[in-house]
Amino acid sequence: MSKKNTPRPDGLAYSTNKDFFNDFPADEDVVTPAANQQRLRVRLDTKQRAGKIVTLVDGFSGNTADLEELGKRLKTKCGTGGSAKDGLILIQGDYKEKVVAWLKEWGYTQTK
Repeated sequence: MSKKNTPRPDGLAYSTNKDFFNDFPADEDVVTPAANQQRLRVRLDTKQRAGKIVTLVDGFSGNTADLEELGKRLKTKCGTGGSAKDGLILIQGDYKEKVVAWLKEWGYTQTK
């Protein structure tokens, strides 16, 4: 969601103030826990995807940069496309066993 369309906590909809979007403090930086403290779950899904199989990695807690970096590593290893957003990594195709093996190899010990 763009900064322009995000709802404000005070309910203000329009302002002629030039600093309209800058008067609230930015969100605090989220610290990503260590790999062995992450509880990742890997599963297959076909919902709302026209019957195509997608591997989902769910349960990532931390900042979005680390999530996108992990998603990029997994997509590169699988040699396929996908996305990483909202704590969820989507990888196109059935790569469940491979993803679990790579995550455990990279130190994500609480992966199922």
